[in-house]
Amino acid sequence: MGFLLRREEVLNVEQLQSMLDDSPVRAAQAILMAAKEGVVDAQALLGQILLEGRGIARDEALALRWFQIAAKGGHLMARNMTGRCLEHGWGCAVDEAAAAREYRVAAVAGLDWAQYNYANLLATGRGVAEDQPQALALYRQAAEQGHAKSMNLLGRYLEDGRCCPRDLETAVTWYRRSAEAGDFRGQFSYAAVLADGGQIEAALEWLRKALAGGNLKFLRTAHKALAAANDPQIRAMAEAYKECATHLNP
Repeated sequence: MGFLLRREEVLNVEQLQSMLDDSPVRAAQAILMAAKEGVVDAQALLGQILLEGRGIARDEALALRWFQIAAKGGHLMARNMTGRCLEHGWGCAVDEAAAAREYRVAAVAGLDWAQYNYANLLATGRGVAEDQPQALALYRQAAEQGHAKSMNLLGRYLEDGRCCPRDLETAVTWYRRSAEAGDFRGQFSYAAVLADGGQIEAALEWLRKALAGGNLKFLRTAHKALAAANDPQIRAMAEAYKECATHLNP
């Protein structure tokens, strides 16, 4: 039996995502058909499933092509993902300067993920001249839209007093919001300030959550920081982070 999809249904991203969960291969076929018909949301989603190999053979170069097509159609997340491909060399040679240009367009248009990604390049001087004040401004814009990773980084600028007056109280607020929104780095940052304030049990709870969601790079770095902690319960968490890191692929 064919998998038929009305055009108005294709436009609903939530429906497409639900279809992918239920039947990835059939959903991919429907998304491909809609993308070829010019439905911009479907073009962007096709790029994503091609990048992930979800319901369709993984093809980074083709994913980039569909992101570019959707970006030309005005899809901001597709433009952001074009930047991601260029930054990381997914389906193309690494070109951080080109990635920065893609991010900037979507960032100026107000997309939080693009603001975050462009800020990362500005903060590290990759593809563009280093500009910490501009990076901070972009992290703040994204954080105020609810972007969890940007909340954590905004907290770091405020805690360090980098390019702004030092404001630990506000930094802690952003760490907490990032942690509650599910960012593992935000959870770790919030745990650190809780531990410094003597709230060890609360800190341990957030460290466990960060452990569950952290990637390999984070776990390795966090392990070293935990191993140097003053509290023995916090130090004990270092082994859990190290053990978890050994089971993740590089």
